[in-house]
Amino acid sequence: MAKQRPGATVGAVGVREVAALAQVSPTTVSNVLSGNRPVSTATQERVRWAIAKLGYRPNLSARNLRLRRGGLIALAVPEIDVPYFAELVRHVVQAARKRGYTVLIDQTEGDPEAERFVVGGMNPGMVDGILFSPLNTPRAEFEALRDATPLVLLGELITGTGVDHVGIDNVAAAAAATRHLIDQGRRRIAALGHQRGREGTAPQRTNGYRKALRAAGIPYDSSLVITTDSFHRADGAKAMQELLASGTAPDAIFCYNDLVALGAMRVLRDHGLRVPEDVAVIGFDDIDDGRYSTPSLSTVAPDKAGIAAAALDLLQDRIREGAGSPRQIVAGYTLEIRESSARSR
Repeated sequence: MAKQRPGATVGAVGVREVAALAQVSPTTVSNVLSGNRPVSTATQERVRWAIAKLGYRPNLSARNLRLRRGGLIALAVPEIDVPYFAELVRHVVQAARKRGYTVLIDQTEGDPEAERFVVGGMNPGMVDGILFSPLNTPRAEFEALRDATPLVLLGELITGTGVDHVGIDNVAAAAAATRHLIDQGRRRIAALGHQRGREGTAPQRTNGYRKALRAAGIPYDSSLVITTDSFHRADGAKAMQELLASGTAPDAIFCYNDLVALGAMRVLRDHGLRVPEDVAVIGFDDIDDGRYSTPSLSTVAPDKAGIAAAALDLLQDRIREGAGSPRQIVAGYTLEIRESSARSR
């Protein structure tokens, strides 16, 4: 009976078999899998071809044990059932799996204590690193409570924290959305979703909205900017009711996310106002619901897959290399123009 290598199972394919087929050393195969050492593109392609040909599956548990890692990272978001975060979670899980990580999902609900637990590194040693989308964490918390657990922020950019961050340029994206409405001939453009007393997304989108108005020579009218408690459908409906009850008659609306836009469009319909004929609407996030609403919703579409991949790359670097200067990665976005804002020709 043939001897079995330690740690192998009968008929199992190992690093040596992959190396032989790719005509490289076992060390080179390990470097391709781990990314710890640079390997030429041509060699990587040969190794990956051999892996696929042989059906090799790396023993991630053994590798992580050698590296004193658990192969587990955490993703903390405010609300898992919000479509944007649900879609982002899917992209993060897919990107993490490709890098050999399992993702632990945590919902903070924006609770300051829950967010403080995340910033503090969660339970020491429980996870190798954390991806975190904060909602109510001030700058001081990051400065005072950080431990050695690698942390990357998603979405909300809280300046001066000394933490890696991945997100889109909210000011530029909001300006682009507002400019689209202006280009459609709209001049009384409302903004639904401003939030007072917070850093991050809402004030940045308000700044972008005002920037586009200013560039077009349209005076800013504070009565057209409606504050919401959060970014849910009910908030959009309530904000739209408030705007219409005030006697203000907008001809377009920039909503700070798609759920707000969907709530607003329902109220417009209930009041006999047509979208886009009477009021054009554009949202933000490009969630599935908006593609299938009636009318379909124009929106800012952040590169969610790009955000997830960039965040995992940053986190993996921190896990391997430790502390360093904070890095900011700006992900892309596109405008998806659909029925809710495009004038019929």
